[in-house]
Amino acid sequence: MKSLSRRSATPLVATIVAVFLFVLTLILVVVTRASATDGTPKQTGRVLTIHDRGTQSLIMTEAITVGDALKETGITLDDNDAVEPVASEPLVAAEYDINIYRARPVIVVDGPTRKKVITAYQTGAQIAKSAGITLFEEDTTILAPTDDIVSEGAGLKLTIDRSVPFTFTLYGITSSARTQGETVGQMLKEKGVALTSEDRVVPDQSTIVTAGLTVRVWREGKQTVTVEESVAFATDQIQDGDQYVGYRAVKTPGQSGTKNVTYEIFIQDGQEVGRTAIATIMTKEPVKQVDIVGAKYRGAYTTPTENEVITWNFLIANGFSREQTSGIMGNLMQEHRFNTTGDGLAQWTGSRKAALLALPDPYNIYTQLNFLMGELNGGYRGVRDAIKSSSTIDDAVLIFQNKFEKCGVCAQANRIQYAYNIFASH
Repeated sequence: MKSLSRRSATPLVATIVAVFLFVLTLILVVVTRASATDGTPKQTGRVLTIHDRGTQSLIMTEAITVGDALKETGITLDDNDAVEPVASEPLVAAEYDINIYRARPVIVVDGPTRKKVITAYQTGAQIAKSAGITLFEEDTTILAPTDDIVSEGAGLKLTIDRSVPFTFTLYGITSSARTQGETVGQMLKEKGVALTSEDRVVPDQSTIVTAGLTVRVWREGKQTVTVEESVAFATDQIQDGDQYVGYRAVKTPGQSGTKNVTYEIFIQDGQEVGRTAIATIMTKEPVKQVDIVGAKYRGAYTTPTENEVITWNFLIANGFSREQTSGIMGNLMQEHRFNTTGDGLAQWTGSRKAALLALPDPYNIYTQLNFLMGELNGGYRGVRDAIKSSSTIDDAVLIFQNKFEKCGVCAQANRIQYAYNIFASH
């Protein structure tokens, strides 16, 4: 390493030396390039201009990294010091400007909180972050020398001027916001909100902005707004004669689409009183779901023991948990012991039984299970949703008993015990 110069950056001398350094650097570069073309050995050193505490040093080095070059120069770094480029930066170019930022004490004042940090960061945001303080975009900082050397010592003081949080509803969109404006009018100017003669503001623009204040801006009369909405996918079913009734599998998963809908809305006193869709543009077509469902019957009659196993698998396949399935089946055990004869699994009566008997092969276990699920997905979907929201066997038993079976003499204790027995056996 060759030290070419070192100087203190006084105003007049700084200008002269800067010109000298520039000319010297230019000569070095020209000589280096010339040597590469006239056959003489090429210069492999790097020219570094180091800026440290107002002093500039020009050196020639063959060091591998910035950190190695600083060590050669005898410059030591504290753990809190910062270097640009970083010390680990490989030296590959012919020239570099190295800036060393020395750590110094900074008093951070954030309202009633005062914190002292040792940092080399130069901006208020960087210093606040190093002190573990989060700044909002609207917060401002002032970095200045400490004004009380006796108590605070020599160094800098970073004062944080916090913005005021408030709730802002702007043309129907509500968000949490912050501002440095003292009044609502100053806040609107800060946010770049240009009001028209049809616009209304509550509270008045002269109102002082305080924490928690709610400000609403709306436009009276007829206007248009475009929103993105979801488009539900349809479902097709493919009957599979090789699979038994009760089988269900997704062949092609469905995907919801999206559309942009433009509405003409009418605002009166800040409230929407009418809305009409005037244009719809599909932005993403929904993908139809295709399900495979079983269409093969096992025969007109199966034993109650077989029916219990079939019922368990059927309800699990339809999205019920083990506890919920046990609760439903505890009821079916009490009703007809999983026989499909007579009034069927659930002891249907009246118009419900008539609807079952109108189906092909009504005493088949799969016919009755599909009929049961058809009721739970239709007029009794509230029972289905309540059961699927339950988490215990007891709750599932009581919901099905009281809202689906609606029994006269329920023998509730039996239903619960049957449910626990079924839960244990499956």
